[in-house]
Amino acid sequence: MRFAGFAAALLSLVAVVAPAKAADVICYNCPPQWADWASMLKSIKTDLGYDIPFDNKNSGQALSQLLAEKSNPIADIGYFGVNFGIKAKSHGVTQSYKPQHWNDVPTGLKDPDGDWTAIHSGTLGLFVNVDALGGKAVPACWKDLLKPDYKGMVGYLDPPSAAVGYVGAVAVNLALGGSDTDFSPAISFFKALHGNDAIVPKQTSYARVVSGEIPILFDYDFNAYRAKYTEKGNFAFVIPCEGAVVFPYVVSLVKDAPNADKARKVMDYLLSDKGQAIWTNAYLRPARPIELPVEVKAKFLPDSEYARARSVDWAKMEAGQKAFTDRYLAEVR
Repeated sequence: MRFAGFAAALLSLVAVVAPAKAADVICYNCPPQWADWASMLKSIKTDLGYDIPFDNKNSGQALSQLLAEKSNPIADIGYFGVNFGIKAKSHGVTQSYKPQHWNDVPTGLKDPDGDWTAIHSGTLGLFVNVDALGGKAVPACWKDLLKPDYKGMVGYLDPPSAAVGYVGAVAVNLALGGSDTDFSPAISFFKALHGNDAIVPKQTSYARVVSGEIPILFDYDFNAYRAKYTEKGNFAFVIPCEGAVVFPYVVSLVKDAPNADKARKVMDYLLSDKGQAIWTNAYLRPARPIELPVEVKAKFLPDSEYARARSVDWAKMEAGQKAFTDRYLAEVR
């Protein structure tokens, strides 16, 4: 009896300390509160049977981790803003894979060698918690954010480390007259915005906008619509009057990925009819030329508003990122 009791206790202890089931696929930068990766990974689990843990890195942090692990990779898939996907290829941490439906993705949204492929895109603008403005008007333009009315209310993700941070810089810069070789308008804007007590987080900050901690955030339409239609509160998305940009997000197969075969099937799934439909349900525009469902498009701003959002050559913008980052670190932060 004593032995049986001891054995039972030992088995109980083993159950507590035994490691959980290993993940089937590791994806760097797949956070549940961003682009509704939560729903996507749940669907992958249901349809493919693969466990993929959430990962809250941003694009820059994901690339840094891949570089640190280059000789002994842990991740199988990297998800990046396209500028970081381009960097990942140049640093040799990706390998070619052209998922099913790769041929349906427009030429400008994929690497010719298959080292990165867009899965969806978003339009950069202002994600606003209207209730948190305390009765102030919803800003309509980039330059509105410099007004004393919005002191301490405006946030943007750190441009040197987060793709959305750099996209915000590009959007502001082009809207205010800059180019891929001249970032002076953006530098001047961010200097002034810091004088207005800007908030600069490094991580995805959806929850901080929903809570009202950050009333105005440089962010994508899909996050703002998600809040507007699923959260309690009053939220808005603004495409600033001076203009904005459209930005693709991409996936890459990690070079020497430990679970490469499963990772390839996941990448196929992301571009499948069902995978692309899941993105539209999360208010993202699919990479394949698939029309948004009528009921989803009805929740977007009118096409006349989106006419102010331009597509840009992100390879050129990636080439200019270091010069911008150096100036930003020296003159703004």
